[in-house]
Amino acid sequence: MKRLLEAELIYGRLLDISEPHLIARYNKALEGFGLRPTALTQFSIDMTGFSPEIAEELGDRDYLDPNRVNRRFIIMTPEQAELPVVHTSFSNTAALMHEFFNANSRAINAVTIKDALYGEIEDSVSIVDDIDDLLSINEVRFRVLSAEDMLGKAAELRGLVDRLKKVPTAWADDEMLNRMVELAKLTGDIRQNALVPDQLVFRHEAFWANHFGGVYIFLDGKTTTVICDPSVPGFRRSRPWQVSYIAINDYARIYDFLASTKRLQLPQASWVEDSGLYQHRADMVVRGLINESEPTADLANADRIWLQTWMHRNAAIVAGDGTYPFLQEMIRTVAATGTIKMQDVAPAHRFLLVRAAPAHPDQWLVNRLISQLVPRDFVSRFVFDKQGFYDAYERYSESFKAYVVATLTGSYLKDKAAFRHKLYGLREE
Repeated sequence: MKRLLEAELIYGRLLDISEPHLIARYNKALEGFGLRPTALTQFSIDMTGFSPEIAEELGDRDYLDPNRVNRRFIIMTPEQAELPVVHTSFSNTAALMHEFFNANSRAINAVTIKDALYGEIEDSVSIVDDIDDLLSINEVRFRVLSAEDMLGKAAELRGLVDRLKKVPTAWADDEMLNRMVELAKLTGDIRQNALVPDQLVFRHEAFWANHFGGVYIFLDGKTTTVICDPSVPGFRRSRPWQVSYIAINDYARIYDFLASTKRLQLPQASWVEDSGLYQHRADMVVRGLINESEPTADLANADRIWLQTWMHRNAAIVAGDGTYPFLQEMIRTVAATGTIKMQDVAPAHRFLLVRAAPAHPDQWLVNRLISQLVPRDFVSRFVFDKQGFYDAYERYSESFKAYVVATLTGSYLKDKAAFRHKLYGLREE
């Protein structure tokens, strides 16, 4: 993983924490979780407060994700809202955190001046044993505490203010007045500063969970669709009257489901040619074939002529795999007819030709699923399914690892938003 770290392809864009008072607040949050405080004088955090350095120190990557459910968080600053989530068991953790930050920005801004917020994203289950446990998660509640007990002190001050207003003799209680002054020095004027978060409950929409090797859950009104390995506990048995189950290797049914629910953007020249997606995937296929047959090949320095020469010399390998010729034929078909008859395409090849419908709210989740079904496209895997990418990266040859890092830093990292818009049609706020 050294190359990934140096290229900021893993744990990139995190926030450095080095000021002693911030470290002290973080430690109080750790102690609140029953964890030992860090001895580090500098570490980095993501949106949820997860720190790869502290995870290594504790010997526990799931120190903020016990049982991989009811995710913990530590908020040191409003700046965390702009950070990525680099370790999570649910694909929508970042979306839930964004909702929490947006709904409670005033309180977060006020509290983090003098304190840190921490707590858990609680749902209805404490451990996941089967699919039914995942299906039980309909909404989550943020249970919020503060390292310096700023929230508790604000609540206490508000109670004393109410007593002062309602109890005529309260003005004569010097002890109470002194306590109010003491608390106000810490919290400021609670009439002006909203220290208590306004919204704590949020819907748990469609998501991917990394339990049982990965489970996709899609919601359509009263119908739920689960896509995963059929060996997962509860597959086709949990809530069969409500849930439709599709095996992760059933390409035909996955395609039919995504297309019928309008989650896919089907081939049309208007976007296919502008995006360059088919040529991109064709290039990924060829380079994947080279890595599989010649792991020591120097792809990082391979130009177009070298690639064409390799394909001529290894025509049997390219033809035997069939994916590159297929994509070239589809490029010609779109150019000639403007579209592709998907019913004539083998189910396993259909996902090479589509992308998530850019306007659908599940666009990121669908692109994640597609990237899993088109594994040679490591760029798409990195964009939408980083954990899947990291797992695959560990199995690459050293030469191919160097090529992968050079490709991602030379393309995607240069302008992520522009890259995602061109290849996948995504428009981001």
